[in-house]
Amino acid sequence: MIESLVRKALQQRLVVVVLAVILLAFGINAARKLSVDAFPDVTNVQVQIATEAKGRSPEEVERFVTVPLEIAMTGLPGLEEMRSLNKPGLSLITLVFTDATDVYFARQLVMERLLEAGSRMPQGVVPVLGPVSTGLGEVYQYTLDHPDDGNRELSEKELTERRIAQDWVVRPLLRSIPGVAEINSQGGYVRQYQVLVNPDRLRHYQLTIRDVYESVARNNANSGGGVLPQYAEQYLIRGVGLVKSLSDIGAIVLKEVGGTPVFVRDVAEVTFGHEVRQGAVVKNGVTESVGGVVMMLRGGNAKEVVGRIKARVDEINAKGMLPDGLKIVPYYDRSELVDAALWTVSKVLFEGIALVVVVLFLFLGDVRSSLIVVATLVLTPLITFMAMNRYHISANLMSLGGLAIAIGLMVDGSVVVVENAFARLGHAGPGESKARLIFEAVKEVATPVIFGVGIIILVFLPLMTLQGMEGKMFAPLAYTIAIALAVSLFLSLTLTPVLSSYLLKGGAEHDTWLIAKMKAPYLKMLHWSVGNSRKVAVGGVALLVATLGMFPLLGTAFIPEMKEGSVVPGINRVPNISLDESIKMEMQAMKLVMEVPGVKSAISGVGRGESPADPQGQNESTPIVSLKPRDEWPAGWTQDDIADAMRDKLKTLPGAQVVMAQPISDRVDEMVTGVRSDVAIKVFGDDLDLLKKKAEEIARVAGGIAGATDIRVERVSGQQYLSIEIDRVAIARYGLNVSDVNDVIEASIGGRQATEVYEGERRFASVVRLPSSFRDKVEKIGNILVSAPGGVQVALENLAHISVVDGPAQISRELAKRRVVVAINVKDRDLGGFVAELQKAVEAKVELKEGYYLEWGGQFQNLERAMGHLTIIIPLTVAAIFFLLFLLFGSLKLASLIILVLPFASVGGVIGLLVTGEYLSVPASVGFIALWGIAVLNGVVLVSYIRSLRTEGTPLAEAVVKGATLRFRPVMMTATVALLALVPFLFATGPGSEVQRPLAIVVIGGLITSTLLTLVVLPTLYRWFDDTPYEA
Repeated sequence: MIESLVRKALQQRLVVVVLAVILLAFGINAARKLSVDAFPDVTNVQVQIATEAKGRSPEEVERFVTVPLEIAMTGLPGLEEMRSLNKPGLSLITLVFTDATDVYFARQLVMERLLEAGSRMPQGVVPVLGPVSTGLGEVYQYTLDHPDDGNRELSEKELTERRIAQDWVVRPLLRSIPGVAEINSQGGYVRQYQVLVNPDRLRHYQLTIRDVYESVARNNANSGGGVLPQYAEQYLIRGVGLVKSLSDIGAIVLKEVGGTPVFVRDVAEVTFGHEVRQGAVVKNGVTESVGGVVMMLRGGNAKEVVGRIKARVDEINAKGMLPDGLKIVPYYDRSELVDAALWTVSKVLFEGIALVVVVLFLFLGDVRSSLIVVATLVLTPLITFMAMNRYHISANLMSLGGLAIAIGLMVDGSVVVVENAFARLGHAGPGESKARLIFEAVKEVATPVIFGVGIIILVFLPLMTLQGMEGKMFAPLAYTIAIALAVSLFLSLTLTPVLSSYLLKGGAEHDTWLIAKMKAPYLKMLHWSVGNSRKVAVGGVALLVATLGMFPLLGTAFIPEMKEGSVVPGINRVPNISLDESIKMEMQAMKLVMEVPGVKSAISGVGRGESPADPQGQNESTPIVSLKPRDEWPAGWTQDDIADAMRDKLKTLPGAQVVMAQPISDRVDEMVTGVRSDVAIKVFGDDLDLLKKKAEEIARVAGGIAGATDIRVERVSGQQYLSIEIDRVAIARYGLNVSDVNDVIEASIGGRQATEVYEGERRFASVVRLPSSFRDKVEKIGNILVSAPGGVQVALENLAHISVVDGPAQISRELAKRRVVVAINVKDRDLGGFVAELQKAVEAKVELKEGYYLEWGGQFQNLERAMGHLTIIIPLTVAAIFFLLFLLFGSLKLASLIILVLPFASVGGVIGLLVTGEYLSVPASVGFIALWGIAVLNGVVLVSYIRSLRTEGTPLAEAVVKGATLRFRPVMMTATVALLALVPFLFATGPGSEVQRPLAIVVIGGLITSTLLTLVVLPTLYRWFDDTPYEA
């Protein structure tokens, strides 16, 4: 089959060349169309159910909302995990489905169950689904600014106007962009029409707050009276009674006293006010602001979506679509990170290609040969892009990183074919057909080339079976490498022979000056080692044992943190802090952050935006600190130094926990594991106080272990409640019901929405409540009057016990059990070692009673799962390689000899990691896998040649030396090309280079030792493994 493929290609040379040119054009087009992102989207398939239950405590939210919903959701097909968070007035349930589940199917299933559960919800409480977005969804964040703002503080009126512009102009304009899932508005004041009822006036007119509420609700409507036929025409009949202004509300009649109407304005002040605020945006520590977060649809192309958003924003700003000359000013834009990450990888790709071309020329010593190989090198990535588009693999750090690793391997097949053709043409007799000679040359090396490339593809297949977060990160890398190698193999058997027949001249096989320089000392070494084979074998084993001894010294980590170029110093304050106080402290914190060198802007979201799927409390904030370009940082500083400087500045804040993170990693950690940290110890049980006590014990133990930073226990308590406990005996005396008293509490203190007032398309709530002077102290709330059926008015304090009590600030649940989390970040230390030490300490020092248990989560959970998976997969890979080698050689002995290369190749990788101080992370493991493929390939090239010499009858000692001498160039070339293609990774500094570096270190270190071994130790050991078949 392969012979006929090569023969066909050589017969139809022109067709092959034309096809190659067409593929080149299509490939360039595919490269332009690639879906681009900085990072593969590692978020699992999840559906969020958000429910607002205004004014209810976390315990009530849990009992009345979360538990019924959790019961309704159990048993959904494909449901893997269920987490929930109960905060004052908010329930947020996260349902995680298997990766095979379609997100829209999952949402449909959840929606069906919600319809069933809706009837069990308290009145007025409606669960909604969160946006169809992921942890990477927050692609663009902005504030609304006026060119004249400068550094002044904005007034409440300005903030209200800007919030109206955000909700009714900006949001609809941006939400209609394809690929945008949701806009979460933040900050400012949401306008309300308020009817502030004076209790003394109500008493005077013998009215209740309910009378006012009902009158306002009934006096704001239009009606339709059908049609009035009028001769040849007809009129539509409309009754118009909508409220248009404050004075319309004031003119609503409540009752009549002696022929005189009592209006709303007689008992209440009708005015503009604002909703109770849940959050705010603080800008650079100077002023509050109004802004929004644009969420991208799941599976969107970040660069494309942000491109569309920017185009729309430019249009809005240029055409002056916003009132009062406002402009949309972005402070976080994902495309900057995407561009930076792509630049990192593209630069590495181009540098790698340049180095490979130089090496080819130096080793082949022939411009024409080098050009033929470069043709494969150019065409392979372009055809790979076409396949990536076809299978929806986005171009990101990981998939393009795979391509960069593959550069060194792509050229192997072509190099072997060109080399052999070159030699054949050099020995050609007069009148021999060029095409025939090239065909013979290709036929001779086709099998080892196919097996060699096949082994490398096989080595990467296990990565495609990884699951969870690491699967989503490294599968694109494995797919890209497999596609690129398959393409390069096909090209080396079709395009390379065709180009050789056009371009190659052929010549005597002589060494280029570089090879000659390297070969002389090598031959000395080879002769010595063949003569002292026992010493070499003992030395090799000793080196192996020494390396195995170093292995435990390697720390383990999951995936090195990618530096994104923006920092999030998350600040967490005491739970019962008021929003105003929280904003004041945030202003102070952002002023401090702005003093750190290298900081461009610091914009912070305090509390939550208007999306119910945003559960941040008023005591929490997530500032996004954008950094200046690197050349404006202090000399020698890195992003970590800037983060440390912020941490030092923020230490002075009283009662605040500060946790350093980054925009994407922060969101992804939280969405994937439910916790924003490296290690999360989850304590499960029923009693919140006991859970908190045990969590604090664990935190104390963790504090004593080296490397622990940012230790925090989930703040579950510390929220104070004003509890109005209704006395049933007292209300019975006055003939009142619990609901009568609750109505007064709700309407008087919290305010109750009576209706909505329309201003054109915009609509605003109209709320009835008491003025703040009647409800701003505990005593005043006790004096609120409740009207009894007989017309008697009773003070609230005579009907209920009013007291201030402590209660939970939030309740977290997982798999229908309450839990408290101790979150820890690990600094300057490996994750695996840290957790092992912490687990021992916790086991020894923390006792848990029956029904209470621990679970370890966070990044550590991912690390454990990935390493568990790799320990099964790597032995299977080795077994598969062994089987392929056995198929190739038909000999167990020779297959075993080549498998010996693997441990020796790993020696360099382990030493490389130790010297550079990198940890054994998932990328490093991927590096070992790639390394083994290349090492085995070199072993195959050498052993198959020595064996063919033995089959021809060459004596053993001569065959070993001759084979090693003649195969020195291809082995050196394969290794050098693969090694140099990865060298740029070592010196790359952009975002994402941190993830690729351990991989490059392992491959480069390992190639140095494995090449030495292949060329020196393998020939020496060959005599013990030789099994030349006897002539029959």
